[in-house]
Amino acid sequence: MAPENKRLRIAIIGGGLAGAILVNALMKYPHIDVHIYESAPKFSERGAAVGLAKNSQNALDEIGHSVKDALVRAGAVPMNSTRGTVASGPNAGQIIFDLVADVPPRGVHRAAFLKQLLAPVPKEVMHNNKKLVKVEDAGDGGVVLFFKDGSEEYADLLVGADGVHGHVREHILGADHPALEPTFAGFWDCRTLLPLSKAKEVLGEEYFKEHRRYIWSGDGGMFMHDVLDNGTMVQCVASKVTDEDWDPKEWKRDLDREALENAFASWTNSPIVKNMIELLLQNPELQAFAQWDHHVDAPTFHRGRVCMVGDAAHAMTPYHGAGAGQAIEDVMILETLLGEVKKPSQLDAAVKAYDEVRRPRAQLVVQSSNSTGRIMCGQGPDVGLDVDKLRAALGSRWDFLHEFNQKEHKKRALRSFRKN
Repeated sequence: MAPENKRLRIAIIGGGLAGAILVNALMKYPHIDVHIYESAPKFSERGAAVGLAKNSQNALDEIGHSVKDALVRAGAVPMNSTRGTVASGPNAGQIIFDLVADVPPRGVHRAAFLKQLLAPVPKEVMHNNKKLVKVEDAGDGGVVLFFKDGSEEYADLLVGADGVHGHVREHILGADHPALEPTFAGFWDCRTLLPLSKAKEVLGEEYFKEHRRYIWSGDGGMFMHDVLDNGTMVQCVASKVTDEDWDPKEWKRDLDREALENAFASWTNSPIVKNMIELLLQNPELQAFAQWDHHVDAPTFHRGRVCMVGDAAHAMTPYHGAGAGQAIEDVMILETLLGEVKKPSQLDAAVKAYDEVRRPRAQLVVQSSNSTGRIMCGQGPDVGLDVDKLRAALGSRWDFLHEFNQKEHKKRALRSFRKN
């Protein structure tokens, strides 16, 4: 039990990007005692890269230098523009758009960013091999955390950053809630990371004259490539729409040349498919990962003194490039509110305000990302691979996401907190 005049003990479950950004953000507050728990033997991130657009970078600015500097140290590369091109059918080779942002999006390797975020975190607040199995009310408003190894911890507030299949969402919603489990979104993706020299050799020098992200839309799928690690590495991604069902416990499937070629066999006149497949096969452990999203909206992001951020709250497909960015926005709002909380009794108002401002915004992005993916993969209703219709459908589709006032978002959260 924590007396009102003691430091607030905040427990974060999950040592990926969302949890690491939050622990960084909270360390600056002397009234907060924060600890982070990771179920795996070490803190790690799956996947090659994340792209952080204007809204994400503005949120990092609001959080502070500790996280923004980590992005730079991790070798994030500003993208001068994003080019979308039709890569299949009679319009193959035609440019859909060239998006040039006033704040260039930055691509960063997930593992490198995580490493830099965790570098300043004291070892005594990082706990590995801690799989959360149960949460109980402590009787004083706080919660008791029970771990698989038999240990227990007390927290005034528990924050779930434990991903799409984590335990915290189940605690908040209940084991039988229709929004508990993610829905298979109807896509799979695969990716590889390789040296810039190899990408130039296979794709051609013309695609690397500047740091530009390329998106290639075709019949039921898309390719993407961009530059990472201070311009030394290239990420290549393939996404495919599929009618197959994936079991919720089946996260990935092995891929080989035959499977990739079959997946994109319907692409005709394509200037890119053969070479992208060659680059993807540079990954000796190439796998197709199912895409899941929380397409059924959760009615709340909190229950009592437990709340959730990132994929635990709002898993989404990658077609807005917004998963990490929405987690960063979550952290920005939550840490702003917790900075105002000076005693445990104020935590209830804080998590209520967090839910009130973050849930509608994040859930809108989940829904929009899924439909954007369909359009980018040539399956938009009455759009297909018609260049003019693709331009009309995609041209301003990211505006609501990127042109977002983070300072006003924070003010709204603080108004809600003070009202509660």
